[in-house]
Amino acid sequence: MTGGIGSGKSEALRAFAGCGAATLSSDEVVHEVYADPGVLAVVRERFGEGVVGAGGTLDRAALGALAFADPDGLPFLERLVHGRVGRRRREWIGEQLARPDRPALLVCEVPVLFEAGLEDQFDAVLVVTASDAVRRARVAARGQDFDARSARQVPEAEKVARADRAYVNDGSLEALRAWVADRYAEYAGRPCGPPGHSERAPG
Repeated sequence: MTGGIGSGKSEALRAFAGCGAATLSSDEVVHEVYADPGVLAVVRERFGEGVVGAGGTLDRAALGALAFADPDGLPFLERLVHGRVGRRRREWIGEQLARPDRPALLVCEVPVLFEAGLEDQFDAVLVVTASDAVRRARVAARGQDFDARSARQVPEAEKVARADRAYVNDGSLEALRAWVADRYAEYAGRPCGPPGHSERAPG
């Protein structure tokens, strides 16, 4: 599952987990990667002590500001992080497929799916999108720069055109959950189950 910044991917992923899918959030994996002392040391050397917050952990907001201000900042982080995230995703998929109680559906949230050319690694691609106005308001509410972040992403219309299924998330959370329930039934071959049947990862 993919989509532009502010589209509602995280809410959709939670809804898939609530249906009983095993889910993997790339953002959570990125947190794990940055928690690695070796990775943190590389980031600190490249961007300075200002990226280290309370308790010696990475301050991702500070890192984001510094990376966007540096012409090579984001490419540097992508080279550092993306390979590690990809390895963890492949490990996770293998772990899920090897389970005796194998989940009926695996859903990986991959924000840079098309940008990184990863769509062929999955059986289906779902895009959660929203109008620019809605996405801009959501991103602004988080204190982030919509234009700077969206400029590095494949246009939403192209993502929708390349997806197997797409949803315009301009409405209510209930409508998003209903769409997810339909997609779960379509791909898992069973109805959306109760929250007690969900699996979240990484754990």
